[in-house]
Amino acid sequence: MGMVDSPNGKHQAKKGRRQLKRLGFHLDMTPMVDVAFLLLTFFMLTTTFSKSNTMEINMPPETGEVRIAEQNVMTVRIAGDGMAYCSLGEEIPRRIALYGSSDSRKLSLSGELRSLLRKQTSVNKKMVIVVKISEKAKYKNLVDLIDELNLMKIDRFSLDDYTDQDEAAIKRAV
Repeated sequence: MGMVDSPNGKHQAKKGRRQLKRLGFHLDMTPMVDVAFLLLTFFMLTTTFSKSNTMEINMPPETGEVRIAEQNVMTVRIAGDGMAYCSLGEEIPRRIALYGSSDSRKLSLSGELRSLLRKQTSVNKKMVIVVKISEKAKYKNLVDLIDELNLMKIDRFSLDDYTDQDEAAIKRAV
């Protein structure tokens, strides 16, 4: 609470001058600090902390090279045209729509691509999926594909660079 201190009013006047009363003011800040800490505590305890949206990617060690048989490698190339090009080993890539309809913002991957991935990994337990994405493609395409692989519990996949040979393979696609 605020209090005003006033002297007892007995002052001696100096020659011809009138002396002004000086009032002292004292403000007790304790209740305001209490309310501030109460509000701070309330908001800290009632707000929910948002989880960061991150994807954990385990990188293999840089030492050594892993040899995989050609029939155990499925390459999924994502070009900038909204299509996925899948090939097993050195086969000519198959052209598959990446999304089920033209609106890629609402839908997940197409059923054809999903069934192909599921079929190939169930037939061959040693199957490794190599994902190559063009610079022209959207980042969302890569994230959607990796999410779909995680949902299908396919954990044997790798990300690789998109090269000119991949561009040539796409041009040969059926």
